[in-house]
Amino acid sequence: MTATTMSLPLRTDGLHPVLPQDGLAGALVGRVWRPGAPAGPAVVALRADGVFDLSSHFPTMSTLLETPQPAQVARTAIGERLCSVEALLENSRPEGRDETRPWLLAPCDLQVVKAAGVTFAASMIERVIEEQAGGDASRAQGLRSQVQALIGDRLSEIRPGSPQAMALKQLLQERKLWSQYLEVGIGPDAEVFTKAPVLASIGHGQDIGIRTDSQWNNPEPEVVLAVNSHGGIVGAALGNDVNLRDIEGRSALLLGKAKDNNASCAIGPFIRLFDGDFGLDQVRRETVHLQVSGHDGYTLRGINTMTSISRDPVDLVAQTLACHQYPDGFMLFLGTLFAPIEDRDEPGGGFTHKVGDVVTIHSHWLGSLQNRVTYCEAAAPWRFGLRALIGNLADRGLLQGATL
Repeated sequence: MTATTMSLPLRTDGLHPVLPQDGLAGALVGRVWRPGAPAGPAVVALRADGVFDLSSHFPTMSTLLETPQPAQVARTAIGERLCSVEALLENSRPEGRDETRPWLLAPCDLQVVKAAGVTFAASMIERVIEEQAGGDASRAQGLRSQVQALIGDRLSEIRPGSPQAMALKQLLQERKLWSQYLEVGIGPDAEVFTKAPVLASIGHGQDIGIRTDSQWNNPEPEVVLAVNSHGGIVGAALGNDVNLRDIEGRSALLLGKAKDNNASCAIGPFIRLFDGDFGLDQVRRETVHLQVSGHDGYTLRGINTMTSISRDPVDLVAQTLACHQYPDGFMLFLGTLFAPIEDRDEPGGGFTHKVGDVVTIHSHWLGSLQNRVTYCEAAAPWRFGLRALIGNLADRGLLQGATL
């Protein structure tokens, strides 16, 4: 088997394809691995004149996002120039990476990584089908027809927790079709779970993992909010909340096994901070595009249209904060409309990943996040945790008079 080359679509505007459509006009911040003695992660700002290391002021991304005006800081803070933006993005591809030069990491560090599930009507129906099928992809198409015949398009018009939603719940219970996924989809309480441990997310260009014991899985292209410790939504990124449909379909109690695995959470390529030109209104209207390219010549395309979300991003943040505190902030996956149902190999088999698939997630405001699929067991193991980070920052003299 030959691995698929990590390539991005060419652009006619002269900008690098990883960048948003307006290039470097936005306040873009990220994290890079900075080689040297000692090497370590650095918080950076991407500007027209280069990539600037802000770590002497903000040793962690969490610290930067706590400032009153992070977008202004990203544009004006003095930092050491590491390289051009083009050089950083080119060196963030896995093929031919020069480990003597910086490359992108996931843009978050101390933030807890949370995810909201079942926030779109179409994906909600697919979760019901997973449950009814017991994780067996071969049963999905027949069940899909039955469920859609009973529910139709009614779910997309119903506000979760409303009297209309409760009336539909009663009807579905009477027809023996009620599901725990419908409960979190149209009920008052959103599903919010922990997607990955602190510092375990991967970034643009790194391999993303599926388990070897999963036979039915898919990518989930999503917008990811950056939220500070005060509950302020300060920016957004792209994310891939990989879903192991067969494992979760066997039982929702296996959500942790289906969602939280080595290299199973991708965020990036950077965080675009909110400013006068980009904010929640743009997030609410964003369209996230997906392309999966297989080594076998297979191509899958899909979209996640944020205007179709059933719960507003502000509500999802509020529900995340309702009974918990996040002193270092959190990243919140907003869920996806996309749920692939087309057959990849055999009729009735549906879609599932193959090792070597290249997953590209792109949006107008947030750029492109690209990762290649491997097995969790084969992906680079997660070794750089909190003790390693604190020790590394101390060795580099970045903790003197600074807060993490």
